[in-house]
Amino acid sequence: MEIQAEKRKDIKPFKEKVWLASPAMHGEEQEYVNRAFELNWITTAGENVNEVERITAKYIGVENAVALSAGTAALHMAMKLAGEELYGKPRVGEGTLAGHKVFCSDVTFDATVNPIVYEGGEPVFIDIEYDTWNMDPEALEKAFEIYPEVKLVVLVNLYGTPAKLDEIKTICDRHGAILIEDAAESMGAVYKGKQTGTFGKYSIVSFNGNKIITGSSGGALLTNDKEAADKVRKWSTQAREAAPWYQHEELGYNYRMSNIIAGIVRGQYEHIDEHIAKKKAIYQRYKEGFKDLPVQMNPYTEAEMEPNYWLSCMMIDKAAMCRQVRSETEALYISEAGKSCPTEILETLAKYNAEGRPIWKPMHMQPIYRLNPFITKAGDGRAGTNAYIAGGVADVGMDIFERGLCLPSDINMTEEQQDIIISIVRSCFE
Repeated sequence: MEIQAEKRKDIKPFKEKVWLASPAMHGEEQEYVNRAFELNWITTAGENVNEVERITAKYIGVENAVALSAGTAALHMAMKLAGEELYGKPRVGEGTLAGHKVFCSDVTFDATVNPIVYEGGEPVFIDIEYDTWNMDPEALEKAFEIYPEVKLVVLVNLYGTPAKLDEIKTICDRHGAILIEDAAESMGAVYKGKQTGTFGKYSIVSFNGNKIITGSSGGALLTNDKEAADKVRKWSTQAREAAPWYQHEELGYNYRMSNIIAGIVRGQYEHIDEHIAKKKAIYQRYKEGFKDLPVQMNPYTEAEMEPNYWLSCMMIDKAAMCRQVRSETEALYISEAGKSCPTEILETLAKYNAEGRPIWKPMHMQPIYRLNPFITKAGDGRAGTNAYIAGGVADVGMDIFERGLCLPSDINMTEEQQDIIISIVRSCFE
């Protein structure tokens, strides 16, 4: 629905697509990959893999990092470690979390949640808060009141912004629960002087193609427990025993990082601070460009945290929302002067060859998980609880999903391109 054509008549579509977040290569990556070719280390072992583990552990500030094929693989191994510690080794074919509930951030990509299910656990979704768009400590405390038997919490630092990590860790410690920190989106972000990825007993980072640094794929499990790290190295190479033949005593996985992928990651590490600085500049330019619009950028607590600004997001004020409705796969809106909505803005950006994205749809709204328990600080823990309550919004995640969107945040984007995107977004409110 193009209602502002006159306002945008001088703006031409971008010749080259402006992406949400694409890789930025610098040259060193190719050198490390070529080195792997020269040495014929085209496998899941080699100098690059060893160096990625060393550099990652040093950069984050943990004792051990295990390089794996994806952040999702790292999350799976974290679940398996926690499950064995809490409930012992299961029988073959039965997950370590079988029959047990696990508290998890509600607003996230499903890669955070699925590994709970891989290990047979039942995700219980915890609502987020407006301060950081991350897990609400009050809702987590409410969840422990409802399900005091739960001993595992999976936390996400959404869009590169740290959660209230001290508060959440204190709650976990008080209830004897293990914390797994999903820092896939927040690598390089700092909370109270410490890198994210250091707050969980087991934490993970991702090197997926759209992350702050990338290997096209890949991830790492982080822990200060050497025995746990060694277990993951074994499990991720099909759990082979020390024997002259293939000997297997437990379930294994093909999860190790390729030495070629590791070469790319190794080269990217030389530019991580540069990438974060560019992402911050993008965020600040949007914030300045929208300062007189009825919107807010994804928030953080300045006194406590420095995000990595992975994605710049915005949320429209309630009074400035035009009417919008979404089905499971489609969305419609009715344009109104002076108002807009995520659907209008995203469709308009797409017409000009720029990529935005809706906020992650909350997990409790997903068809696969909508019967799972969902806890708000005002909720009762029943499956499917997602109602608005008198005096405010009970379901914060659903509210942010309805009113929010992710803006083009590509570090390859020029200032001129971003200025045009700002103009396009502004025109949607005229």
